Amino acid sequence: MLLYELATKVLYLNGELSTLDLSNHLRLSLAVAQEIFWFLRREQLCEVTGMVGSIHRLTCSTKGRERALQLLEVNHYAGPAPVSLEDYTAQVRAQAVTGKDVTPSDMTRAFADMVLQPDVLPKLGAAIQSGRAIFLYGPTGTGKTSVAERLGEVFGEHQVWIPHAVEVDGDIVSVYDPVVHSAVETPPPSGTDRRWELCRRPKLVVGGELMMDMLDLGFNAATKFYSAPVQMKANNGVLIIDDFGRQRVRPTELLDRWVVPLDRRIDFLTLRSGKKIEVPFDVMVVFATNLNPAEVVEAAFLRRIQTKIKLDPVSREAFHEIFRRVCAKNQLEYQSSVVDSVIAALEEAGEPLRPCYPRDLINQVCWAAKYESQTPRLDIPSLQRALSSYFLA
Repeated sequence: MLLYELATKVLYLNGELSTLDLSNHLRLSLAVAQEIFWFLRREQLCEVTGMVGSIHRLTCSTKGRERALQLLEVNHYAGPAPVSLEDYTAQVRAQAVTGKDVTPSDMTRAFADMVLQPDVLPKLGAAIQSGRAIFLYGPTGTGKTSVAERLGEVFGEHQVWIPHAVEVDGDIVSVYDPVVHSAVETPPPSGTDRRWELCRRPKLVVGGELMMDMLDLGFNAATKFYSAPVQMKANNGVLIIDDFGRQRVRPTELLDRWVVPLDRRIDFLTLRSGKKIEVPFDVMVVFATNLNPAEVVEAAFLRRIQTKIKLDPVSREAFHEIFRRVCAKNQLEYQSSVVDSVIAALEEAGEPLRPCYPRDLINQVCWAAKYESQTPRLDIPSLQRALSSYFLA
């Protein structure tokens, strides 16, 4: 019945459609769209306006328009046909990000273009193998967010199926979000269930804007259907809580909300009716902060986050290597003596060698050269100007 009701709304809102148009809009096969058409015609909810070959063109009848208005009072959802909660749960578990074997070669491949301290990769690999949440901490500019975002690349298969919407006892939960989910551009294989979108594994970052209501179903009073919470949108991927400890929600509140999901890999969401539904929690949660974790959260929280990895400023050798790679990326000639002068200037100013500095300083050099219509050069004068623009006097 849900498909017939959805088709009635779609037909009403679009004015006139062919059964092929209806098939494409609902992301259903043409055979199913034809079956829906015959039902609507028997119920006198649509009228045939013509045919193109064997394809009918149809529009809402007077009775159909009345029925559509009644249905729109229930909810305004008129997108692709939703999948069942059972099918969604099965699909998330089939393409789980947790519980997969990770090898040192997997880690080396995923982090090949990053310069990390030698002990960091083994710790990250063990954390991923555990399937548990990770705490990344350390001074600002040490690459915590970059490391967190790269964790999703560890797994060989980067593509997962995301449903446009999930149906639960007549309620609709919108899941696919083009802001969060990056759809694969290549056409899916023939015969694919088009209610699902093939996407790269999600990498969702939330920072200081995180509030408790973002962790629950969001009901839109105007459209009268739900949007999935951030952890559900991030299923089969990575959810990064950036700048942890600076959110509007207190860390203890977040812990209380996620005690069960972090331990049991399931989450409970509440509908407006008060009914609770169980959904999978297949998310690699990464808490990243430049604050002292012991001062941000209680011991009970730290105990549940069993892996804590500190990212520090890098050595002189690593700083040179990062500079060399950033130069190559920007087609600049790398000069060791010039980088030595930068290191000397930073040390004189009491600044640690943060991994972000090579990228940020070279950006300054390139921006200045572009402004002056010159070819960017990595030399001492250009970097001195970059340093003076980058740091406070």
